[in-house]
Amino acid sequence: MRPLIDLDNVTKRYAHSGLEVEVLHGVSLTVHEGEFIAIMGASGSGKTTLMNLIGCMDRPTTGCYRLKGRDVANLDTDELATLRRETFGFIFQRYNLLSNASALENVEMPAIYAGVPAGRRRERAAALLHQLGLGERLGYAPGRLSGGQQQRVSIARALMNGGSVILADEPTGALDSRSGQEVMALLHNLHREGHTIILITHDQKIGAEAERLVRIADGRILEDLGSGPRVDSLISSPGADHNPGRTSPALLLDVMSSVKTALRALQVSPVRTLLTLLGVIIGVGSVVAMLAFGNGAREQVLKQIQSLGTNLLLVKPGAPGVRGAGAQVTTLVPADAEAVARLPNVRYAVPQMVNPVTVRRSNVAYGTTLDGTTPEFGAANNWRPVQGAFFTAGQQSSYAPVAVLGSTAARALFGVVNPVGQFVLVNNTPLRVIGVLGAKGADQNGNDRDDVIVTPITTAQARILGQTYLKWITVVVNDTSEIAATQAGVQALLRKRHGVVDSQVQSMTALLENQAQTQQTFTLMLGAVALISLLVGGIGVMNIMLVSVTERTREIGIRMAVGARQFHILLQFVTEALVVCAIGGIVGVAAGLFAAAAAAFFGTPVAFSVPPLLIALASAVTTGLVFGYLPARRAASLDPVIALSAE
Repeated sequence: MRPLIDLDNVTKRYAHSGLEVEVLHGVSLTVHEGEFIAIMGASGSGKTTLMNLIGCMDRPTTGCYRLKGRDVANLDTDELATLRRETFGFIFQRYNLLSNASALENVEMPAIYAGVPAGRRRERAAALLHQLGLGERLGYAPGRLSGGQQQRVSIARALMNGGSVILADEPTGALDSRSGQEVMALLHNLHREGHTIILITHDQKIGAEAERLVRIADGRILEDLGSGPRVDSLISSPGADHNPGRTSPALLLDVMSSVKTALRALQVSPVRTLLTLLGVIIGVGSVVAMLAFGNGAREQVLKQIQSLGTNLLLVKPGAPGVRGAGAQVTTLVPADAEAVARLPNVRYAVPQMVNPVTVRRSNVAYGTTLDGTTPEFGAANNWRPVQGAFFTAGQQSSYAPVAVLGSTAARALFGVVNPVGQFVLVNNTPLRVIGVLGAKGADQNGNDRDDVIVTPITTAQARILGQTYLKWITVVVNDTSEIAATQAGVQALLRKRHGVVDSQVQSMTALLENQAQTQQTFTLMLGAVALISLLVGGIGVMNIMLVSVTERTREIGIRMAVGARQFHILLQFVTEALVVCAIGGIVGVAAGLFAAAAAAFFGTPVAFSVPPLLIALASAVTTGLVFGYLPARRAASLDPVIALSAE
């Protein structure tokens, strides 16, 4: 009859302080299905090392170990994990339960790594705990259970996936005599049900309860008493009877269990978790707020330019590139505007004579800007009166002393009183107010366009300013597709009229594109600064996860002992990093939106849109994935035996 377990001349060496120490020396042992074996020896005899080799927690240095005829030396780490999960059930002296999980959650853990659906595994875990007398303790954490009860939970966990071979390492060593007797009675019941029991002990009395006693000392088997398979146990395998329905553990691992474990791990150290979250929150919040501010500024500038119209050309005095061009330069005159108006594709050419003035009404003196222009001003700038009317061509030709006020100037001079029909003094020249323009807001430079008083250009020249030169000419074209040709025509005309290049023509379309590009660059710079802060938060996440791996090394060993593959450990810790960053991302988005909304309340231009929010969340998740991978990989690469022995 082929043995279940066959060790042939197995040795095990460990490197210690630069030296190799051989713990097992040529051990040979066979175990048949259904046996109850006690491996007994003093502390340091090598019995625990032998159990780790049998349970596929470790590999022999030399020799051959066959399990059900398979040479274990040829198996990779994931195949060894599968054997631990589907063949063995471990019962430890110190129970090795997860302290922050309930009894039910501890028992169902092996089935998680077997890919068993959540409902089925919980049902089986509860049934096992009921059978072991813990039906009223399903939700209890290990700290609320006695030592005997914790060991029962450990036994239930060993049986969760069938556990045809039960490896019990000093299962009564930490118990009082009564609890120890109860645990031994449970092992005898499992043996009668067909399980193979391998008991590790140093206690002669406990060892005597086994059907077969193997004595080990100094890494060598001294005697093997009462060997031989139990025939009735070979009829069936308890693993087949008790193994719940399984699916592929690699593909259908219950991700929600990983998330639940991650949330529980975060609760262990709330202050540290909060500090970790804070870095991600600040980073994501900065991304959201900065992009909102940048987009708001860009939209405001573009809106202001677009409000002027994309079919406009702006003619300014002064040669291009000359320092001070456009400031007190007298090269443009009203006749230039009249000449430009006669060019093809030109709808209007509106001269504008702009100067600061003082306006008085009663005892109120107010400094504002005078704009002497023509009746086409309103049509060219898409700016209409909301009260009264604009002046006419007849009023312009007759030098009429009339004025149209911007909304800011009207409010400063008249308050809530209707200014139409009232008189104001502009540089001691009385003008009758005939209209109030609609509000336009600030321009791209932040200047209030509504702080203005508009008069006929003839009135401004003859009655108020006494000057003939213009500040600029606003040109409205008919066909925007020909705006570049019109721009060139205006430049050529003025060069011909003046004999030199003493003016510059700007296209509002080009200005719009330049401003859009500038604002886009500004927004990207803000986003880059915010992403740097998110990067710093990601480094904090990685640091905390590395600390977490160190602190939870024993937990990793427990998970590996019950069948977790490297993929499962990797997924667990990556999930924890993703959960941290996802929570931080959500809170950060909310914080960023709140900061932007608060700024908007105080007048800062902001623009909210979905893409920046998605970008911020995606950045947070990516941060968790990138910075959580290294700690997770470190956790997954731990040796099961070393991890399980960590304090």
